[in-house]
Amino acid sequence: MNFAASNPSVTYAPDDDVPLHTLKVLVAGGFGVGKTTLVGAVSEIRPLRTEETLTDASVGVDDLGGVENKTTTTVAMDFGRLTFSGGVRLYLFGTPGQERFWFMWDQIAYGAVGAIVLVDTRRLSTSFASIDFFEQREIPFVVAANQFDGARRYSVEEIRDALDVDRDVPVLLCDVRSREMARGVLIALVEHALQAARS
Repeated sequence: MNFAASNPSVTYAPDDDVPLHTLKVLVAGGFGVGKTTLVGAVSEIRPLRTEETLTDASVGVDDLGGVENKTTTTVAMDFGRLTFSGGVRLYLFGTPGQERFWFMWDQIAYGAVGAIVLVDTRRLSTSFASIDFFEQREIPFVVAANQFDGARRYSVEEIRDALDVDRDVPVLLCDVRSREMARGVLIALVEHALQAARS
């Protein structure tokens, strides 16, 4: 099965065909790392978003360090869909990043074949909870370092060492605003999840 098709024209038109395989994928990570952006960049349907405007009520509750210009936040989840040639359809569920919404993660994760853990190299500590969540539940995941404008660049090995993830966990560099790069991260996740299922 070829998951590497990268031409948007080869995806099925929404609702035209019944996919042969449907896979649930999570997009997780800390507050403000780009989860909503990734889902929106690749979804073939208009993504469902549950974003609300940040208010003064979040002061002292949500850590805005490093994302002071952020004005909205996901309060439930994001949802999108992407179909590859060969009949593989991914259902994408973006998790909320703030600690006060972590109680929802077990429900959202139910039935997922794998996850993308998005990280911001300026705030790596916000990624540890996501990594721990998937490691403890033995859900395959990849790490994708979202390369923000103006942020210092690090190598894959530097990021792997800083996060202390196993050698078999793929670590990738990406810009989640790019449809092609985001698709590449999803392809890497599916391939990793399939390999984990065989072992």
